Amino acid sequence: MKNTISHRVADFLKGFPPFSFLHQKDLEKLSEQISIVYKDKDAVIFAENEETHDSFYVVHKGAVALKKSQKNTVLDMCDEGDIFGLRPLLAQENYIMEAVAYEETILYAIPIAVFKPYALENRTVGNFLIESYASNTRNPYSDIHKDKLYGDDLVHENHHAERDSFDLQPIKYSKKIVTCGPSTTARDIAKIMTKKKVGAILIVDEMLPIGIITDKDLRNKIVTGDYSILTTAETIMTKPVITYPKKMTVTEAQMAMMKSNISYLCLTKDGTTNTKAVGILSKHDVMVALGNNPAVLIKALKRAKKAKEIKPIRARIMQLLQGYLDQNIPMTLISKIITELNEACTTRVIEISLEKMSSPPPVKFAWLALGSQGRSEQMLHTDQDNAIVYENVSDVFKDETRVYFLKFAALVNKGLFEIGYDYCPAEMMASNPKWCMSLEEWKNQVHHWITNPGKNEVLLSFIFFDYSLTYGDAEIVDELSESIFENVKANPIFYVHLVSGALQSPSPTGFFRQFLVEQDGANKDHFDIKRRALMPLTDAARVLILSHSVKSISNTAERFEKLAELEPNNRELYLSCSYSFKALLKFRTKQGLLHHDSGQFIALESLSKMEKIKLKRTFKTIKELQELISVRFNVSNLV
Repeated sequence: MKNTISHRVADFLKGFPPFSFLHQKDLEKLSEQISIVYKDKDAVIFAENEETHDSFYVVHKGAVALKKSQKNTVLDMCDEGDIFGLRPLLAQENYIMEAVAYEETILYAIPIAVFKPYALENRTVGNFLIESYASNTRNPYSDIHKDKLYGDDLVHENHHAERDSFDLQPIKYSKKIVTCGPSTTARDIAKIMTKKKVGAILIVDEMLPIGIITDKDLRNKIVTGDYSILTTAETIMTKPVITYPKKMTVTEAQMAMMKSNISYLCLTKDGTTNTKAVGILSKHDVMVALGNNPAVLIKALKRAKKAKEIKPIRARIMQLLQGYLDQNIPMTLISKIITELNEACTTRVIEISLEKMSSPPPVKFAWLALGSQGRSEQMLHTDQDNAIVYENVSDVFKDETRVYFLKFAALVNKGLFEIGYDYCPAEMMASNPKWCMSLEEWKNQVHHWITNPGKNEVLLSFIFFDYSLTYGDAEIVDELSESIFENVKANPIFYVHLVSGALQSPSPTGFFRQFLVEQDGANKDHFDIKRRALMPLTDAARVLILSHSVKSISNTAERFEKLAELEPNNRELYLSCSYSFKALLKFRTKQGLLHHDSGQFIALESLSKMEKIKLKRTFKTIKELQELISVRFNVSNLV
């Protein structure tokens, strides 16, 4: 009669080295001698300096943390199929670290005395143990892959990758900044620029950059006679000065110049006008450094006359995305570049649509990207989420203004569909009158959501709070943002509903960290990485950043990094959340490109053990984060 338990043990072990090297009969025989050990969360399996047990361990379910007890620092995390406690047995020495159950865990305890004969008889098994002893790793065969799947560092050993991604190298800029004050005359500025042999001068007030004057400004404003040669800098300077952080790549620099149609960038310590300038970057500097890079795609987009001409350019953007992923370029940089290119596609569709209208816009307006695109996280071809906000008009012109912008929005939405963005199933698009309103109407709408926070209102708030300006007037958007923050401050109970909504995202894993998959529908038995992993992080980051009244940061990873600055006591958790989000986004993007879809639903059987382990390790922050926000906003009773 078969021993059912031992057969189940054998079936599990045969998937992992060194047991996979054993013959099936030997493995079944060994499994009969294996003990099954259950440990509660935080239970100690063995302590540091403790004498070795007569068995080593394999994790069957759960996870085990290996750490130094004095520093309480986790040195490694053992997951399903991982071996631990083997090296001290081979070395015949006490345990050099402690092993603690990270969560409820089931272990297989394998007596070393029973296992040793198999290692002596099977050369492959013996080699595995020798390698393990020599390299001091749990699994020497997987060590080479450790942290590579989601690594956010360049692969330095891959020289081809470095050469191919030359356009992603840091840009060289001039540290010799020529400056003057706002009261300096145009004549004196011309003299200074001639003497210093520069094409631009930075205007500073109390050491901070407030504007810039270039050769072009002097030609267009002074030489033409429009202004006197005694006119002061503050009158003719271009303001506000466009600033960026000094750590820019060649690609980022050229795309920034093309986006704003400027020839000079001011580089400051933190990338804003609130810190001292550290360098000036000219278009010439960029051209000198340029190789073949995404700026070529930007130029192609600007030449496109019809929406259908943009579609093949988008296909090239996807090829570029695949290339960057293959080169293991940091996800932060990939997101910035692909977002800029996607925005350029949308901008060109908007420009083409405006040209089709019989008249220019009757008032100022702003085209807003919502959802993942608004957060600069839309890597793949997904559906549209957008809105229009336009200047307030009198009742007399209200109807005709609305008709104009709805007609315009319909053209843009159609154009975006033609280049690969599906229509939003929920019709959260600017061509829907509910998403195309005046500034005052939007203020009233947001006020209603915040003061009447039902389930639907909270969901709409989630989408709308992640907007970014794609095209149009920034002042309108700034005024709307101010109104949102004022409303939220005046209605603190709204946070409770936001948090409650954020905590509704389904858990990534169930008992013993098994992946929770879809139970029915077209994606039955698939793992929903968007709803179960990415959304809990996105929703929590939104709530926390709103609670700090931080404007203009919509990207989830950047929100966590800002939170790490604002809350030093939670710095480790927030940085872990930022890393986890980028890792998950990278994983989804890779899956989407591989299967030519959105990457949202993943067939778990297609993943390797290492991929599953690394994927699960990004989940552990989700539970900690959700606990933090439920306690902070006192909504544990609602969850």
